[in-house]
Amino acid sequence: MKTDLHQKPTAGTPPRTRLSRKATYTVETCTPAIGAEITGLDLAEAGRNPDLAAELRALWLDRKVLFFRQQSISAPDLQAFAELFGTLEPHPTGPMHPDAPLLFPIYRGTSDTPNAVEQVSRENIWHNDTTYTATPARGAVLACELCPPTGGDTLWANMAMAWERLPDAVKERIDGLYAKHSLEQYFGAQMPREKRHEFADRLPAVEHPVVVTHPETGEKCLFVNQPFTTHFANYFDFESVRFGQDFASSGALLDYLKAQPQHPELQVRLKWRPGTVALWDNLLTQHYAVSDYGDAPRKMLRATLKGGPLT
Repeated sequence: MKTDLHQKPTAGTPPRTRLSRKATYTVETCTPAIGAEITGLDLAEAGRNPDLAAELRALWLDRKVLFFRQQSISAPDLQAFAELFGTLEPHPTGPMHPDAPLLFPIYRGTSDTPNAVEQVSRENIWHNDTTYTATPARGAVLACELCPPTGGDTLWANMAMAWERLPDAVKERIDGLYAKHSLEQYFGAQMPREKRHEFADRLPAVEHPVVVTHPETGEKCLFVNQPFTTHFANYFDFESVRFGQDFASSGALLDYLKAQPQHPELQVRLKWRPGTVALWDNLLTQHYAVSDYGDAPRKMLRATLKGGPLT
């Protein structure tokens, strides 16, 4: 059965079989809002098949996050697959994978493993990656090598739908607003005062539109998040602010916007298994890594897609 690649999945849509020149695979919609799980596909082959790569890219842009199961893929082949979706950038601190210099090993509970960063922080907060930089990541690929038998799921939320569902009065109020993003608020909070100031000087705050237009799809998406967005940069103007009390409401508005990915109607949840690979768009989604697995070991390989200026 051959299906229309651009057909929009709806609630209750059954799994669909896709045919490319060199592959047959099944696409199953995860939720009406976001996500698709793909089975019967070898990602190492996808990295060598331009027709298949084009199909996957279109599906990625449509569903925002894709899940691939039962992958037995080498680090170099995983890197080649990730490069189908954009230029990769190395992690600023490393070390990177010895066989794939653009893959970042993120290991927890496995400190005896060479060429890996022992993960200390927990990402159990809704966020986009690297919004504290002038060019936030375009997307990411994350592959599971080892995971706890239960727990450690990851959730994603559709931030284009988050914007679409805002009340018209809120859309009008945030149109044209910019917000500051800073790494100091989140990671710097645990540092001594002097070190925190040095950290902030080295990584100064940046400014992004509150509503971003996606460079490929043209979709508008809400672009503020809990850990990195600190305040509106241009909220105060004499047309919208009559008294000081009006200005104080900016914090409540920002908190309201930051809370939008918490709605289950916007979400999909992935239970990791060894051999699972996730690919997501960092502008159109936010994600949340559930920290409910204690000190159980976890081994992941990550590729980051380089981004550009936002409009």
